[in-house]
Amino acid sequence: MIRALIVDDEVHAREELAALLSETGAVTVVGSAPDAIAGMRAIRQLRPEIVFLDVQMPAVNGFEMLSMMDDVDLPDVVFVTAHDEFAVRAFEEGALDYLLKPISRERLAKTLERAGRGTPPEARPAIAKAPITRIPCAERKAIKLVRVGDVESVRSTLAGVYLVCGSAEYATDLTLQTLEARAGLLRCHKQHLVNPDAIDQISLADNSAAAIRTRSGQTVPVSRRYLGQIRERLGL
Repeated sequence: MIRALIVDDEVHAREELAALLSETGAVTVVGSAPDAIAGMRAIRQLRPEIVFLDVQMPAVNGFEMLSMMDDVDLPDVVFVTAHDEFAVRAFEEGALDYLLKPISRERLAKTLERAGRGTPPEARPAIAKAPITRIPCAERKAIKLVRVGDVESVRSTLAGVYLVCGSAEYATDLTLQTLEARAGLLRCHKQHLVNPDAIDQISLADNSAAAIRTRSGQTVPVSRRYLGQIRERLGL
């Protein structure tokens, strides 16, 4: 049985696709998500083998969602949409397949046949990684998009990853690795990133470690391991 996840902002579309997949007898639908934030979280938690992903969703679309995830977390992807103009890009993005709504049983069967052949993660085409300029954060019944320029630092705790923006903090499902690679933020500690444009002062300690003070007065630790690259990035 293929473990599948459905990500679509339309309830009817999710239910219809889940019913079609169940009819095949070859798929177990392990979950569904109504938006990109919930979709990223579900992929990491449920570890599906394939995700049926709507292209057009509010705030963060399907292409953007994939580009915000680490490659190691990604299953096979089938884009689902009512618009055929996205087909070429879908395959350029490394999709397993592309389905047009309304989905027919015959076309879905061909997709599952392709999925059943199995593609090792290392053999999948890489998902395009465009720069991240706005970071999605989950709020009550909403997705807040935080501009990278407003972020002073990012910290990772057992409870999750948090953007520090002056006096406000926002939880995000993006990882430190993704934010470092794609949002232009600097690694300064195993559990911290800093926005180089938000650095106001660097205080050096006797043990070769340091601390950064941001423009709003926040203190961010700098470990010895990363001090050199911080200095190089800032031309110090």
